[in-house]
Amino acid sequence: MSGSRSISLRRAEPSALSEWRAALRHEPGSVRFDLSLSENPFPPLPSVLDAVQRTLSRANRYPEFLPHRLPRLIAEHLGVRTDQVVVGSGATGVALQIMQTLTRRGDEMVFATPTFDGYPILADMAGLKSVAVPLDSRGRQDLVALGRAVGDRTGLVTVCRPHNPTGTVISASELKAFLFGIPRDVPVILDEAYVEFLGATDILDAAELIARYPNVLVLRTFSKAYGLAGMRIGYAFGHPDLVRRVRRLQLPFGVPESAVVAVAASYAARMELGERVLRITTERELLRTTLRRSGIRVPRSRANFLYLPGADVAAKLARAGIAAKTFPDGSARIAVGDRAADAAVRRALGESPMHGERRRLTGEDSGLCALTVPSDPGEGGAVEDI
Repeated sequence: MSGSRSISLRRAEPSALSEWRAALRHEPGSVRFDLSLSENPFPPLPSVLDAVQRTLSRANRYPEFLPHRLPRLIAEHLGVRTDQVVVGSGATGVALQIMQTLTRRGDEMVFATPTFDGYPILADMAGLKSVAVPLDSRGRQDLVALGRAVGDRTGLVTVCRPHNPTGTVISASELKAFLFGIPRDVPVILDEAYVEFLGATDILDAAELIARYPNVLVLRTFSKAYGLAGMRIGYAFGHPDLVRRVRRLQLPFGVPESAVVAVAASYAARMELGERVLRITTERELLRTTLRRSGIRVPRSRANFLYLPGADVAAKLARAGIAAKTFPDGSARIAVGDRAADAAVRRALGESPMHGERRRLTGEDSGLCALTVPSDPGEGGAVEDI
């Protein structure tokens, strides 16, 4: 396929699973701050914790055989029909359901590289061939090249907004033009795991989008902004026919009551959530400004992490006891928001300019070092869940 590059991955069986687990382990005392998984540094909101705590007295009872309350709750919040929502074990679990129900073994899955580690791994589990398209020099998904990579063997396309790991955002007009050119029989995952961190001008009308493009499934999670990563609550929404097919693999008793209660309480705590998101994004911008002044060409992120390009960035962080999501070219992605951790990153990277020379940077979007090496989940850095 022109404009695309394939990555050959081993089957995601016991040996690969062992590698993932090993990547998540650190030597005792070797890590002061673990910023590798783009986690929210804060615990769930107090009102959410209180609500979940009250469900523990009923933990001896099974939840609903198949989830009805949670899809209805999410649908009401989004302004869509209940039959347009499917829930699962984090966005990762829902993504796997999508792959297993909407594609056939041997199909191709098209996505940008680097991307969320889970996509090439899950594709391999589902028997799909990964077609990875490099980002452009600014760390953005190259939608033109992604479109060219779609062909007769394409079974699924994934676009992230904001993108993981760079945090960049494609415009609404670019996205719609891209979707217009994708055949309607090719499903598209629009990954919005970090949508809560977007500014008001960047937010899409997702309900309008899925009405116009019935092959699109919008994927979201409560793991990031809501701080519920350990509870594994994810969902997708789209056209009822598409959702009905994905629901075929809905795990019985798979959504605990605590998940329903946590989501309801999270929606009710909108003001507190907004304050927390503001706190995280403010810390993100302060850290980005410091690092750019030190010569690191950090792209503008619209998520709760920063992508730090540079051949020696990952090594410097490791020497300072900071665990990051690392890439074979020496770059890294770090979660932000914890002031102590952010200060440690400044000390590790911001005290002296990169390559021994302070460069004056002009313009907020002047780009970043070229991303020429795709991320390898088996090299340097933990595999995260969304």
